[in-house]
Amino acid sequence: MIEEGRPIFVQIAESIEGSIVDGTLAEEERAPSINELAAFHRINPATAAKGINQLVDDGVLYKRRGVGMFVAEGARATLLARRTTDFAAAYVDPMLTEARRLGLGPDDVAALIAQRSAGTTRKEPS
Repeated sequence: MIEEGRPIFVQIAESIEGSIVDGTLAEEERAPSINELAAFHRINPATAAKGINQLVDDGVLYKRRGVGMFVAEGARATLLARRTTDFAAAYVDPMLTEARRLGLGPDDVAALIAQRSAGTTRKEPS
């Protein structure tokens, strides 16, 4: 699960975020501990702590003293909003830039998306 070339603590944080977004980890539910993450991924606990602390700093997790880390109320909505913004910047903005170059308007782009979503677009012969 750990990918080469990307900081492990970032991957740990993204993994927990993914569990919150897909509903595997619900709000107010206990999150995996630093020691559990370190043992599972066979990494230094300090690395796992760095990923967890990033989520605490972002307001996604909070600590209950002596009990563990928990998913904050509203964490899923926060993550969905952030990911939607990131999705728009990574995919929609470049698509709209190219659409303008091609002379396509918003309605043309929406029609293309609807066609692709419905699977009605014919593939070009190769």
